[in-house]
Amino acid sequence: MTMLKWITKDTNIDFMKARFFTYALSIVLVVLSFLSIYYKGFNFGIDFSGGVLMEIKSEKPINVEEIRSKLSVLNLDELNLQTIGETGNELMIRAQADNANEEVQRKSIVDIKKILGSEYEYRRVDSVGPQVGDELKTAGIVASVLAMIAIAIYIWVRFEWQFALGALVGLFHDIIVTVGLLSYFRFDFSLTTVAAILTLVGYSINDTVVTYDRIRENLKKYRKMPQLELLNKSINDIFSRTILTGVTTLFAVVPLYLCGGEALESFSFTIFAGLIIGTYSSIYVCTAFLNLFDLRAVNHKDEDNIFATIG
Repeated sequence: MTMLKWITKDTNIDFMKARFFTYALSIVLVVLSFLSIYYKGFNFGIDFSGGVLMEIKSEKPINVEEIRSKLSVLNLDELNLQTIGETGNELMIRAQADNANEEVQRKSIVDIKKILGSEYEYRRVDSVGPQVGDELKTAGIVASVLAMIAIAIYIWVRFEWQFALGALVGLFHDIIVTVGLLSYFRFDFSLTTVAAILTLVGYSINDTVVTYDRIRENLKKYRKMPQLELLNKSINDIFSRTILTGVTTLFAVVPLYLCGGEALESFSFTIFAGLIIGTYSSIYVCTAFLNLFDLRAVNHKDEDNIFATIG
């Protein structure tokens, strides 16, 4: 209860004091993310790389090496076997087949079932061709780019171009750093991961819009307050809301990551990392970026702009 009172009380933290350090930190994080993406690449899931994915279940613990030995007679690329859960009676079979067409992959599924027999329950069977995987990969990239453009236009209409540019810089930062972490830690990158990234984009921009709204209100209310002080006050005004929203979301994401199994591991990690990165960027990227402009001059123009009433 004491902690909750501390979080919800009014704060007076000098966030902008650390802006030069966080400028450097953000640049370093983005550069490291690009390096990881360039040198390590992504661990593309079956959605993007093509291949076969099966989940089987047995009434007794599964001997992974025995299954591997049985399937070694098949011409499968990068055969990966991993137990699911704590009982050891569930197994995920993943075989990358980058050079195989869909017909060959369907045959691989039939062959695997024939070798393993009927003693296993086949809980999940997926097959994606490499051409379809490339199309899905392109669609995922296009969806992310279009989301960023649509959000930038929305912020531009609702506020001013300086705010839109700040929001776009923040979104770029959040996405690059998050996918950099996915690359570095070798999490599966699939359509589910893209969905998590788009969820992160929505969460991040929501936090940014709330902060920008408060900045615009304070620009009208405190006309003589120094700009840096005004930015600090605006962040402190909504800081308790930001923390409580993030903590509440983490209460749902952490159990999902710990207990959701491998199928949800990449999704939950992306949301978890994105919450932290998005909260950081709304303060030290999106808001700190605005200090590069004279917001009072922007605000005077905004008062005569018919779009100021939208939203």
